[in-house]
Amino acid sequence: MTNALLPDPPLLLNPQSFPCTEENGNGSSSINEQNLPNFHQRNIHIHLNFTQLALFLLSSLHLQVYSFQVFIYFIFYMIPLTMASHVVGYPRMGPKRELKFALESFWDGKNSADELQKVFADLRSSIWKQMAGAGIKYIPSNTFSYYDQVLDTTAMLGAVPPRYSWDGGEIGFDVYFSMARGNASVPAMEMTKWFDTNYHYIVPELGPHANFSYASHKAVQEYKEAKGLGVDTVPVLVGPVSYLLLSKPAKGVEKSFSLLSLIGKILPVYKEVVAELKAAGATWIQFDEPTLVKDLDAHQLQAFTHAYSELESSLSGLNILIETYFADVPVEAYKTLTSLKGVTGFGFDLVRGTKTLDLIKAGFPAGKYLFAGVIDGRNIWANDLASSLATLQTLEGIVGKDKVVVSTSCSLLHTAVDLVNETKLDEEIKSWLAFAAQKVVEVNALAKALSGHKDKEYFSSNAAAQASRKSSPRVTNEAVQKAAAALRGSDHRRGTNVSVRLDAQQKKLNLPILPTTTIGSFPQTMDLRRVRREYKAKKISEDDYVKAIKEEINKVVKLQEELDIDVLVHGEPERNDMVEYFGEQLSGFAFTVNGWVQSYGSRCVKPPIIYGDVSRPKAMTVFWSSMAQSMTKRPMKGMLTGPVTILNWSFVRNDQPRYETCYQIALAIKDEVEDLEKAGVTVIQIDEAALREGLPLRKSEQAFYLEWAVHSFRITNCGVQDTTQIHTHMCYSNFNDIIHSIINMDADVITIENSRSDEKLLSVFREGVKYGAGIGPGVYDIHSPRIPSTEEIADRINKMLAVLESNILWVNPDCGLKTRKYSEVKPALSNMVAAAKVLRAQLASNK
Repeated sequence: MTNALLPDPPLLLNPQSFPCTEENGNGSSSINEQNLPNFHQRNIHIHLNFTQLALFLLSSLHLQVYSFQVFIYFIFYMIPLTMASHVVGYPRMGPKRELKFALESFWDGKNSADELQKVFADLRSSIWKQMAGAGIKYIPSNTFSYYDQVLDTTAMLGAVPPRYSWDGGEIGFDVYFSMARGNASVPAMEMTKWFDTNYHYIVPELGPHANFSYASHKAVQEYKEAKGLGVDTVPVLVGPVSYLLLSKPAKGVEKSFSLLSLIGKILPVYKEVVAELKAAGATWIQFDEPTLVKDLDAHQLQAFTHAYSELESSLSGLNILIETYFADVPVEAYKTLTSLKGVTGFGFDLVRGTKTLDLIKAGFPAGKYLFAGVIDGRNIWANDLASSLATLQTLEGIVGKDKVVVSTSCSLLHTAVDLVNETKLDEEIKSWLAFAAQKVVEVNALAKALSGHKDKEYFSSNAAAQASRKSSPRVTNEAVQKAAAALRGSDHRRGTNVSVRLDAQQKKLNLPILPTTTIGSFPQTMDLRRVRREYKAKKISEDDYVKAIKEEINKVVKLQEELDIDVLVHGEPERNDMVEYFGEQLSGFAFTVNGWVQSYGSRCVKPPIIYGDVSRPKAMTVFWSSMAQSMTKRPMKGMLTGPVTILNWSFVRNDQPRYETCYQIALAIKDEVEDLEKAGVTVIQIDEAALREGLPLRKSEQAFYLEWAVHSFRITNCGVQDTTQIHTHMCYSNFNDIIHSIINMDADVITIENSRSDEKLLSVFREGVKYGAGIGPGVYDIHSPRIPSTEEIADRINKMLAVLESNILWVNPDCGLKTRKYSEVKPALSNMVAAAKVLRAQLASNK
């Protein structure tokens, strides 16, 4: 393996190039132990291949410079033992979001495809070498993606919907990004949440007449690329059964269509991919089958047995890992999984799936490898190494020595990239953390300890950090804990029924039928970002900053008035992120500079870190909302992020139940809601975009989550007057299965994503669910640059009117407009308002 940290060959001939050596008077050398590099402290390991080692030995013999001590030093310090260690996947964006900027430059026509591909290749190379340098044995490839790994699989299978006019051959950027983002003539494919994470995947659209062909050779190309760099990797494929279970029937296909009936059509493509990987030299292949953690019926489980039986002959001669993550594997799924033919190892999430340990203890197939996911891939807390080592040793006693592989619980895609880049983070808090790069080191440290090569200094440092976190006074606030405990015993509902409240609000607001609004944010221009950046760096005064933000708010208000929107927003120019903005003003939160995590495509978020009890020292939004309301006679929404979304979009403390932290946040938001009301803001939106996202994957755990999540939302607004209208917003999830919990939130108006998911939300109302509060299913997709016509939006509104009463229907986009350009926003909103007016006229003429 190659490593950029290794001295060039000529330097190997020079004893002075090694800080551990010093020349003696007689011309020989000895080791200066004080200069031995501590690779564990630096999180650095160096690999030498046989050529480099031979060069070193030859140079030592020829020059008679190095003593035997130096040889021993190289053997034990510079050639790390590659232990049984594995990483499921790694962040793609780069430590400074290099891929994000390259993608957006390419989409804007500023960079070529070659330039984009070079950025991508450089990131891949760097990360593969980093993992190899840290001593990881099973390094993943094909986990890098220009947009999404499920979309990559769609491309691999040639499963392109007909509307993109693909005519066969290798799928290129035009078709790939059209599926992801849409284009001027056709909309994008649906995007929804990846299980219970904040990552979004592109949903495959399939039907009985779908044709499949091997149309993207990315997996093989990446394997060969890594091999050319001296890194032998484990190619990762989304498993065939999970791919189908994560798909949906294409438009026009019966909803009852069995997606699993297509298994026989896609397996030939998988066989081709496997054959090419085998020919390229791959010895391991990882199939991700995360749907095995869900509640699957017998027919679905049988599909796994059938698929891997069909693949068995193709997999012969290869080691096959089936990887699961995000939750416990149910008993029947565990039996199915561990009985699959042709499989060498099984990967389990032992952080969120602790009950799986009991299944392993009860029985694990002899001779198989257990990839034990003990390093949390979804949070940023340093691992309790002593505890994890004890778990691993127990597992080793069950499955056999040398059959346990230390792994991450899931892909590290869901955590920040590298703690080294956080130069401004509080040192005590920093000592409690581990980002992706540090988690790779933790994996290898545990693997070495399990094999009898424990780094006592590293473990001791870890134990000290664990103790520091448990005893730190900054974590606990007794007043907050008492206030949260006092919430028990009340359901915190508002005093009157929603229909009574809506009547009172209409008398005050006097809105037209089909009122129009937006979700909150307006485009964040480069100038706006510069102003915030300069203010944060103290390059401009507070007065100059307030003046600039005020001008931006005034511009947004005037634009909405010109467009004749009914309920306005101030555009949120002062906000960097809908969660981070609030976290920065709440106690118990810490923040990173480069702790970015991919949400979808090039979109990244920087989750705050909740390390302690949460409270609100002072008002957070009243100043800006009051200013915005003073600029117009139309209603101006006060914009808040709800407690469940703040929780689900943060890295949350793991030393107390999540619901306790959520209740603390709810009390802080409640104070803000009541201050906004006192300031004269009569419409307040409390976004719960991530409420559905946090729903546990197992049905047996869902009721409890929904109970405390919905309760937390009600806490925030239980004290306002009937005339104060409470809105909430949700986006990009399947809401149909939790519609009754949404109703139970008791909001006056809910705006909800609808258009990108083919108006799937409307089906719940067609099936007879009665909704009495205001509701605004999104009329156009804001995540695509495409501008919908007035007629298209009017058609969508008509579909809504077929299942919803006109007096409760609102007209709005799917989501906030932060990521769009004004050149897209203005015509889209203009068409939206025009469509609402057309429908108002029709409704009036029908009376």
